[in-house]
Amino acid sequence: MARRPGLRQLAAAAGVSLATVDRALNGRQAVKPETRAHLAEVAARIGHPAAARLAGGAALLPEVTFGIVLHKQGQDFYKAFAEELHRAVAAAPGVRGRLVLEFSVSQSPSDMAGLLRRMAGRCDVLAATAVNHPEVTAAVEELRSRGLACFSLLSEFAPGARAGYLGLDNLKVGRTAGWMIGLAAKAPGKVAVFVGGHRWHGHELREAGFRSYLREAAPGLEVLETLVNLETRQLTYEATLALIARHTDLRGIYVAGGGMEGAIAAAREAARPGDVAMVVSALTPESRAGLAEGVVTLVTDTPLQKLCAELVARMARVALEGAAAAGEGQHFLPPDLHVRESI
Repeated sequence: MARRPGLRQLAAAAGVSLATVDRALNGRQAVKPETRAHLAEVAARIGHPAAARLAGGAALLPEVTFGIVLHKQGQDFYKAFAEELHRAVAAAPGVRGRLVLEFSVSQSPSDMAGLLRRMAGRCDVLAATAVNHPEVTAAVEELRSRGLACFSLLSEFAPGARAGYLGLDNLKVGRTAGWMIGLAAKAPGKVAVFVGGHRWHGHELREAGFRSYLREAAPGLEVLETLVNLETRQLTYEATLALIARHTDLRGIYVAGGGMEGAIAAAREAARPGDVAMVVSALTPESRAGLAEGVVTLVTDTPLQKLCAELVARMARVALEGAAAAGEGQHFLPPDLHVRESI
């Protein structure tokens, strides 16, 4: 009589470690649902007696629906963000995750507040990028009263009402941008800073850190009045061309949020590489090309893979255990810094 395959044979046939098989059979939460399902299929195919047990184990995992609301669906950064979220939810340990992802059509507080409210009943826990505005805060408070916790992403909003914040320490990011432009500027002169809007708390913190550093360490650089670009390429492009034409002593540009593509294009057209130092806030094909050409000096990038993995883990805990499981109010990740020689 042929011997039944053992755990080692199952692990080898499935292409996983023996420890993974052990964890799956013992119902431990570290095994991904797709891994457990794969093991069940392989066990059935080779005639391992644990096939039924493995198939039933996946169904024992709790289901969690993760609701996410982002901005700027067409921007490379948010496209990459969405892709990482899908991967993180699929790999969420200990749960069977499902992602409900929506994009806001504008930065309008009323539009965002309405979209947040419409997520109620569609998910077990929520996270969003949003401006910090009383209408948004009221929506988050209403959702909380209905049992739906909401995390703020990248830029803080609804403090005291949201479940937690995940993103960069934006004040430090701004100071880092100031440090680089202060270092790269070839002479005293003018420096420009773009923000997406005055209601983006993260942009305000970046601007404050940027100005603070240059005031302390580079008094020869004058920071011009802040420009609002609504995170759009065209507005940033036109404004950057005007800056370069108006200020022959322009030494630096900091784009604290979106719209950097316009600044890169304008500098590429109107300035010699290196004459105007530029710091932008996401590593995309456009900013990578700008670094290679010497148009961009520094990219302060958000580590999306780490952010999404941490976000999904925290959201799952809150969905299963309640808002008290959110932990500390703010969770900062260190930025990924990219210069020309590091890409």
